[in-house]
Amino acid sequence: MSQFIHTINYKNFNVDVLRLDLLQPNIQGNKYYKLKYNIVQARKENKSILLSFGGAYSNHIAALAKLGALEKFTTIGIIRAEEHEDLSYTLKEAEQNGMLFKFCNRTDYRNFRKHLNNNNQEAFGELLKKYLPKIDEKEVYIIPEGGTNSLALKGTQEILDVIEKAYEYICCPVGTAGTISGIIASSKYSNIIGFPALKGNFFEKEINTLLKQISNETYSNWEINSDYHFGAYAAFNNDLISFINRFYSDYAIPLEPIYTAKMFFGIFDMIAKNKFALDSKILAIHTGGLQGIKGFNEKHGDLLNT
Repeated sequence: MSQFIHTINYKNFNVDVLRLDLLQPNIQGNKYYKLKYNIVQARKENKSILLSFGGAYSNHIAALAKLGALEKFTTIGIIRAEEHEDLSYTLKEAEQNGMLFKFCNRTDYRNFRKHLNNNNQEAFGELLKKYLPKIDEKEVYIIPEGGTNSLALKGTQEILDVIEKAYEYICCPVGTAGTISGIIASSKYSNIIGFPALKGNFFEKEINTLLKQISNETYSNWEINSDYHFGAYAAFNNDLISFINRFYSDYAIPLEPIYTAKMFFGIFDMIAKNKFALDSKILAIHTGGLQGIKGFNEKHGDLLNT
């Protein structure tokens, strides 16, 4: 599996990069692992429709549409956007893969998430009927926003299976926490550092909640570094854009600005500030999501050279 490990050097540090974007290029890296066992469960329950949630630039929505097409499921996306808005590059790609959209106002979108998280099936069903009045709920398999649930963790625990050596540190971007939680559960001898894509102090609670879904074990091999979210989800500045373009020029590895770029920016800053011992063995998980580059450039005017 060495072809999926690329080693980069920064200030005399070698950092190994696990290129999930190459390992699973069709389903955008970590999204394959999060969806893998959900697909198995949907088939076991004889469901024909995969329904999930996301914004107009969601990597999860793009991946679900493509995997659904490959696995012969109908896919439906409840999209947090106004119907009259032009389709983003992400949604155009999902539509090409057969996904049907229902556009949802922000209040109802929050309620969808709340009812699903609280397992309030009656309220969730009523809201679903508002947007899909003719749907047969018996045919529908629901996948949460971002794809994160206990079955997602079963998949993300397999991410490190391709690793053939030990690392003191494994670094991972954090969104809905499904990927890092699986890595924490599967790595007993490394220190896991999560770099959140958004601002907030809820990640530790969320990760502990997810880990309890799969094990009674207490995990202490991880930490969250919240210094590199750049202010909010999808937030960026000139420093981050320059970093992405320079990183691609130096290492020929593309980064998208929401998740992977913030992680690598954080790793490089920690190296510059001597946060790692010089001989530390560091692995960075490149989680893919590269379709987001085209959507970002579409929205912000070709800022990224990759």
